[in-house]
Amino acid sequence: MSTPTSLELPDGVRCTTIRTARGAFAALEAVPGSGVCERDAALLVPGYTGSKEDFLAILDLLADDSRHVIAIDMRGQFETAGAGDPSGYAAAALGADILAIMQATGARHLVGHSYGGLIGREAVLAGTGAEFASFTLMSSGPGALTGPRAEDLRALLATLGVGNGGQPEGGRPEGGRPDRVALRAGIAGIWRAHLEPQAIAAGVPGHIVAFLGRRMLGNDPDGLVLMAAHMLAAPDRTAELARQDRLPMLVIYGENDNSWSPAAQENMARRLGARRLCIPAAVHSPAVEAPATTASALTRFWDAAESEQTRSAATASAPS
Repeated sequence: MSTPTSLELPDGVRCTTIRTARGAFAALEAVPGSGVCERDAALLVPGYTGSKEDFLAILDLLADDSRHVIAIDMRGQFETAGAGDPSGYAAAALGADILAIMQATGARHLVGHSYGGLIGREAVLAGTGAEFASFTLMSSGPGALTGPRAEDLRALLATLGVGNGGQPEGGRPEGGRPDRVALRAGIAGIWRAHLEPQAIAAGVPGHIVAFLGRRMLGNDPDGLVLMAAHMLAAPDRTAELARQDRLPMLVIYGENDNSWSPAAQENMARRLGARRLCIPAAVHSPAVEAPATTASALTRFWDAAESEQTRSAATASAPS
């Protein structure tokens, strides 16, 4: 899981709630110190078991460029209410949430970290194209998670008594997936037995460990299970995304990424015709591990995308 190094809100960053036609979403937003937003707004979407706080280290840096920046908890994550029905965690439904948030906030640049990249892709493919000025996949891949992190997810689902597709295991009858109370208890057990000791052993400060615990236990149990199942089965939709050839795209990742491999992300960027940036010494959370480099890369990319859009609009309107 992404682990913030600080929980203090930088100047110009505040907690808020984004209200949309599809419900309310917990968020952090940053505005320039001048209060004047001359650039297109940006929306940042966290990964699995992550939250808006994963972007705390870059929010003020991004807003310094006269830009309104919003980071959210997706449906069922941390401080955003869960779906009333499991269908609310389908990739298409979560993508529709992102489109609704962009409409409500006016954001036109979309960044998806890890699982948030898979969901951001759903939003881009479901949109008309006019909603987006750019799309960034941060430490995200072309399809299903592979390697050791995938094995970790399978182990988590098995511990909770469900299979890779979110279905019951261990001889439970059809429709007999553990109820929310049992799932919540199982998640609490995983936190106490494995995740909390790992964080402590890694030297994470006590108040950050406490936050990680609140966040893990704040996730909607159904969402945690169904999002994990999707990460293990997500189709490769890179070819579809590549057809959005007028949309500027950036693929950014750490050179030591331990989820989707750097090679897989480099190949995805090539297939997309996207700009690519591999951040030295970073692992799976560039916004935490290399905030200045990450913020600078995003700002340059966004500025270039807006400049190109302005040139294209001027060319289209010029008399022939």
